[in-house]
Amino acid sequence: MSQARCHLRAALFLAAVSPRGATTGVTAWRGLSAWPAPQEPGMEYQDAVRTLNTLQTNAGYLEQVKRQRGDPQTQLEAMKLYLARSGLQVEDLDQLNIIHVTGTKGKGSTCAFTERILRSYGLKTGFFSSPHLVQVRERIRINGQPVSPELFTKHFWRLYHRLEETKDSSSCVSMPAYFRFLTLMAFHIFLQEKVDLAVVEVGIGGAYDCTNIIRKPVVCGVSSLGIDHTSLLGDTVEEIAWQKGGIFKCGVPAFTVLQPDGPLAVLQDRAQHISVSLEGGSGHLAPLQGFGTRSGWAGRRCCSAGPSPGTWTVRTPASSVQACVRWFRQGAAPQYASCSSTPPGTGIPRPC
Repeated sequence: MSQARCHLRAALFLAAVSPRGATTGVTAWRGLSAWPAPQEPGMEYQDAVRTLNTLQTNAGYLEQVKRQRGDPQTQLEAMKLYLARSGLQVEDLDQLNIIHVTGTKGKGSTCAFTERILRSYGLKTGFFSSPHLVQVRERIRINGQPVSPELFTKHFWRLYHRLEETKDSSSCVSMPAYFRFLTLMAFHIFLQEKVDLAVVEVGIGGAYDCTNIIRKPVVCGVSSLGIDHTSLLGDTVEEIAWQKGGIFKCGVPAFTVLQPDGPLAVLQDRAQHISVSLEGGSGHLAPLQGFGTRSGWAGRRCCSAGPSPGTWTVRTPASSVQACVRWFRQGAAPQYASCSSTPPGTGIPRPC
């Protein structure tokens, strides 16, 4: 089947399940999380893991992308189609108050610090990252803990069967690759668990990563940039910066840690093109007014006196603190947005 026909099928499918599409399709495709878990014997956690491991590996998927060398935008359209087949629309992800983080080095640490700080304020957090160390459940966390084997199993089989049922054998669309499947699964779990926010780490790059179907994050961040995945992202750090800056969204605050002049200029250009104010990148992140007078977080010094009383310049882990501040100011619910005392064990007061 030609690529054009594949794209046409995808477009027709998305139109059919769109909230603005035919009413006959909307209810049937939405609300996957409300389905009962399958009760067939043999569908236990280890069976779920074994089945997950039969999906196309990340390495296999990357090789396929390199061979095809088509329009990378089609990768995002394919992910949107998988999301629709799973019972969600991209609009549903707006509920998650997502902090979206990319980078070459330190993006996982930035995400982990950010999640921990926000959780310390009593927020219910979701956290999606990769890779895992021991158990695949580590990639999807609720309140800092990997989802339980029971929860993982329930959502795995719901999603797997839903995608099987909606698969068209005559089309180009089949089961998603390993990382895409887990990304879809994380979105469903976070929505059902009603998290206050979700910290989502980009897989590879940014602009065409499957996590970039997120259309309205609350904050976007870029950790330290370097050379990685050159066959997909480009041969220079400037080309890679262009890919990473692809997660910026119009009207959404963005920040970056200290970057070399070349990639920083690319990030700034990406931000300016969509009227985004990019903070940080040249020495330190912007001073944070009213961020309290105590220093340190979890035993680590991360703030030092600024040029005037009440002004504090964030250092390590600067990007995490900046993400938290932006989340409180942009996306926090009213009960979390007001000033209050420092949560126990953090050393970081809530920003005013």
